[in-house]
Amino acid sequence: MRKEILIIEDDETLLSMISYNIKNNNFDVREAKNGEDALLFLKEKTPDLVLIDWMIPAPSGIEICKSIRRNKNTKDLPIIILTARGEEEDKVKGLESGADDYIVKPFSPIELIARINALLRRYNKSFLESSLEYSDIVMDLRQQKVYRSKKKIHLGPTEFKLLKHFLENPQRVFQREQLLDNVWGHGIYVELRTVDTHIRRLRKAINIGKLPNIIRTVRSFGYSLDSNQ
Repeated sequence: MRKEILIIEDDETLLSMISYNIKNNNFDVREAKNGEDALLFLKEKTPDLVLIDWMIPAPSGIEICKSIRRNKNTKDLPIIILTARGEEEDKVKGLESGADDYIVKPFSPIELIARINALLRRYNKSFLESSLEYSDIVMDLRQQKVYRSKKKIHLGPTEFKLLKHFLENPQRVFQREQLLDNVWGHGIYVELRTVDTHIRRLRKAINIGKLPNIIRTVRSFGYSLDSNQ
C-alpha cells in the first residue's frame, strides 16, 4: 500500500514541484495551501507523513506542528518542516515545536525524498513492532485502533480481539470452536451462534463504503481473513 504524504505549502510553484517529485517516487499526495485546510484534512484522515512550510497562512507551520502533537490521533505522525529560516535558533524552535526533521530552502528534490524515506524508515521500525497488518487493514496495538484504507474503524472489545486473532493468522480458516477457544478463552461457555453474531458485527464495521468483504465464510467449517475471494 502506497504511503500518503500531506503537503502544506502556500507557494503554488513550490507545491507543484514538491508534489511532482513525491508522486514520482511512488507516494500518494494530498495538498493544503493554508493551516486551516490542513487541520480540516487531519480531522478526517491521517496521512503517513506531513510536510509543512513554516510560513504558511495562519495558523503557521509551527502552530500546526504543535496542534498535531497535542492531538491523540495524530501525535505520532512524522513531520518535516520546510523553511527559508536557516539560523540555529530557528532550527531549534522548529524541532521543539514537534517536527522530526528540518529542511532549509532552497533544497534539492533528491535531498527531500531521501529525508522522507529516512524518516519513514525510522517510524516504520517502531510502528511494526506494535502493529498488525493485512491487505488494507492496520491494527495499532499501542493505541488500540484499527484502520482500513486509512479510515478509522470503530470496534467493540470482542470484535477487536476477533480481528486481532485473524490478523495474526491471515488466510487461515478457523472453526467456530477454535475461535471460541482462542478469542473468548478455554473453559468459558459461549454458544456457537455467538461467534456468528460477532462475525456479522465485525464485517459490518470493517466493510465500510464499497470496500470488499474481507472475512470469508467457509461453508460448513468456519471463517478466515482473506482478501483473495
